[in-house]
Amino acid sequence: MRNKSQINPIFLLMIVVLVFSSYRAGAYSSPHDWLLYKILVLPGIIIGLSFHEFAHAWTAWKLHDPTPKMQGRVTINPIAHVDWLGFAALLFCGFGWGQPVEINPNNFRKRRRDEFIVSIAGVTMNLIVALIFAVIARVILSVVGVTGIAEGLGSILWQMVMGVITINLVLMIFNLIPVPPLDGFSIIGEIFNLKTTDLYWNVYNYGNLILFALIIFNITDMIISPCVNALMTLITNVIIC
Repeated sequence: MRNKSQINPIFLLMIVVLVFSSYRAGAYSSPHDWLLYKILVLPGIIIGLSFHEFAHAWTAWKLHDPTPKMQGRVTINPIAHVDWLGFAALLFCGFGWGQPVEINPNNFRKRRRDEFIVSIAGVTMNLIVALIFAVIARVILSVVGVTGIAEGLGSILWQMVMGVITINLVLMIFNLIPVPPLDGFSIIGEIFNLKTTDLYWNVYNYGNLILFALIIFNITDMIISPCVNALMTLITNVIIC
């Protein structure tokens, strides 16, 4: 079951460590540039998190679980989905999460199938959003041209649109990592029916610690960066240019 989010001390410690590491690496050496960049990617963060969680909620509702609907989660309103700790993490650390959608799998008609569909809905939505904004980028480029996106308002708009694409791809790949509490773990669990094994629950119980280690030792970045770069190259070549 996807549960409501709580302030997890492990995630809190992880954010503190990553912010400190970023500070030591000079990420905040130019506060003006840092703030400007964050303003440009802010729409991507809000859209990515909101649509990701909306997809989980809408899918569960359509599969006959009324829980997300009763809790006001079947909406794209960011206020309904933003977990402020996860939002801060994405803003300052480059990874993050929304407030998980609570579901009751007992309401599903085919529990294993429907839990899989709900689990994969969020990352699928992130991909769809990225592709939609790639088409928007193509339209902008065709209207204003290369010179139009190189300066002024055209440059700001272009960076925001590309930020939406990038953030959604990052959220998609990050959430596909098969470690709890990420969606990838639920997806793998349903595909291979791992919930019937002790291994699944042992990993589940230590998932936060495992994810903490993967992020601190930069293993998540080693997974995310090449995947996002490859997808961005593909989207740019096929859709944008």
